[in-house]
Amino acid sequence: MPWPPSLRAREDGGRTLYDTGRLRESIVSAASAREVEVLVAWLHSESKEEAARRLYLGATTVNTHISRIRAKYTAVGRPAPSKAALFVRAIQDGYVDLADW
Repeated sequence: MPWPPSLRAREDGGRTLYDTGRLRESIVSAASAREVEVLVAWLHSESKEEAARRLYLGATTVNTHISRIRAKYTAVGRPAPSKAALFVRAIQDGYVDLADW
């Protein structure tokens, strides 16, 4: 899912220069398929424990994947400290669609 035109100044080799003047990279290519799967399951769940049950994982494994995703977003200047912030990032990066909710 592309960024809205109002937020996108130009794209250059997988990087986007935003109107804030900061160069940010997308984590789309950095996140593993399993990390994305866990993120989406957690976003659809009430808790990490529920997501873990759905995916036949331990809750600590879910927590580890979520922590790694948060670290990747932070590393590219797009921190997501809460579940709501991760939901926004997941929409922005095309992992989920608002129509799914």
